[in-house]
Formats: sequence, C-alpha cells, structure tokens
Amino acid sequence: MKPKVVVTRKIPDQAIELLAAHCELDVWEEEDVPIPRDVLEEKIRDADGLYCLLTDTVDEPLLDRAPRLRVISNMAVGYNNIDVEAASRRNIMVTNTPDVLTETTADLTFALLMATARRIVEAERFLRAGEWRTWSPMLLTGQDIYGATMGIVGLGRIGSAVARRALGFNMRVLYHSTRRNEQAERELGVQYAGLDELLAQSDFVVIMTPLTPKTQNLIGARELALMKPTAVLVNTARGGIVDERALYEALKGGTIWAAGLDVFEREPVAPDHPLLSLPNVTALPHIGSASIRTRTRMAELAAENLLDGLAGRVPRCLVNREVAGGE
Repeated sequence: MKPKVVVTRKIPDQAIELLAAHCELDVWEEEDVPIPRDVLEEKIRDADGLYCLLTDTVDEPLLDRAPRLRVISNMAVGYNNIDVEAASRRNIMVTNTPDVLTETTADLTFALLMATARRIVEAERFLRAGEWRTWSPMLLTGQDIYGATMGIVGLGRIGSAVARRALGFNMRVLYHSTRRNEQAERELGVQYAGLDELLAQSDFVVIMTPLTPKTQNLIGARELALMKPTAVLVNTARGGIVDERALYEALKGGTIWAAGLDVFEREPVAPDHPLLSLPNVTALPHIGSASIRTRTRMAELAAENLLDGLAGRVPRCLVNREVAGGE
C-alpha cells in the first residue's frame, strides 16, 4: 500500500510525477490560493507525508490531527512556518530546499537594489503616465551603486552570492552575522562589522538573515536612525525581520532614502499597506527565487526529500537531524 501524501498547492509536473510513482497523492489544485486551514486539517488526518509551502502554517494543533505523519517537506529555504520542535517531539522529519535557489535569489536581490537606487519602477510609471515633458538635469536622480558600501546582515549562502555580485561593482562589502565567515573574508574580501557599525557606514543595507525569535524586528526605529539619510534598505529574506511601522516612519520622514522589499510581515501584503503608499518604496510579491528553472528544481528537491523520508532514508535536506539520530 502506497503512503498517502498531501500536497498543499499545485506544483510543477516534474515533482508530481516523482511523487505519484511512489505515493497516493491528495493535491490541492488551486495554484494561486493556499489550502484552507479546515481542509488541510481534514486531509492530514491519515497522511504519511505533507508537501507544503511557506504559506502553510504547520503548528502543533495541526500535528495533533496527524497521527500517521512522518515527513514534512517544505518547498522553501526558510521553515519558520513550521513548528519544528513540535514535529521533532513526534519524530516527524522536517526538510527544506536550500542551495538550489541561492544564485536566483541573489540575482533578484541585486536587481531590486539597482531598481530602488535608480528609481527604475518610479521612472517607468512616470513615463507611462505621460509626465515626461523634457530632459531635466535632476529629474528622477537616484543613488550611485558603483563604488558604494554594501552592508549584508546575514552572510550565508545567498548573502555570499550577493557579495560576489557587489564586487563586480567595486563595492566595499561589510557583513554582520552571528558567526564570522572567515572563508568569505579571505575569498571575497568582505569585512566583518558590528550591526551598528554596519548600519552607520553602509550606503545599501541588505537583509539576508533568517527569521528567528532573535531576528524578529531586528531592524527597528533605533537601527534605522543609525543609517545614512541617503541609505537604501533591501529585504529579500523575511518580512518580520524589519519593523514595518518603524520603516514607514523612517522613509516618510527622510531618516533613510528608500527601501526595496520583496517580503512583508503578512503576505500577501494588503494593497492599502502604508508602505505601498510611499514613492520611495519598490515592492515585489516575494519573487526572490521565481525563475522557471529554480522553482522547478525546488519542487523536485522537496519531492526527493519527502520520498527519502518515507522510505526510511535520511533526506538530503533534513532540518531536524535529531530525529534521524544525528546521522
């Protein structure tokens, strides 16, 4: 008898084919609508595996309804949508999809930085609205990127990839992480700095750290006040790392110059969110890893992780390794 797997969203066919060869699938077919909580609670009652997205909250009450569940495979790098401790207490494997989206997300991060600094989206809207009357010396002037200082908060895989791109623009790169990355210092020439020092010296502050209880609202009113009035904040990590109310006030009052945001505390962000009313905010709908090749590979890797766990093998991307005896 094949194990039952609940898939919470329509995913690429390649991943479905991998799973269908070994599992009985129950797929929520609405591509752009998350599975309703009550539907997931019902479907998970007899599930052996759960294939989920960052939009799905997998908490202890949900796990209480899933006595057969053995593997939770998250199609994302982050897994703050999952109560990993509760899963571990039940000996349920939790997996994610790192590595495959590193370069794609770094591309988007740098693209967002450039678009924000040079007011690309604002300029495009200006043109389409018929407001371009003539060339003017200071019309839609932005901030220079070449030769500027970038501060990266969280120098993991993606942060390091962003640093490599910055070197091509002859940028000085500072970073702040919980641990020093001496390999990156040697190979990339990046410099470690305390968070306050990084904020004060950087022309561009790029948020790359995971969302954890320690990084919740890591960037608030005090931190924003340390930044240059010409500085640009870019966040492609998780929305809860930046205090959105404080960011709104800083942008509106001129404490910092602009922000490029791919993530928000609540997603999808409401169209009437105060940040979206500001002309110095470039906002995207969480598309950091959204290339066809990368999203397809993420889907396949999540399927492979799930199948490994169900077969009694240690998945390649196991988050809570204690459930596998630390192997």
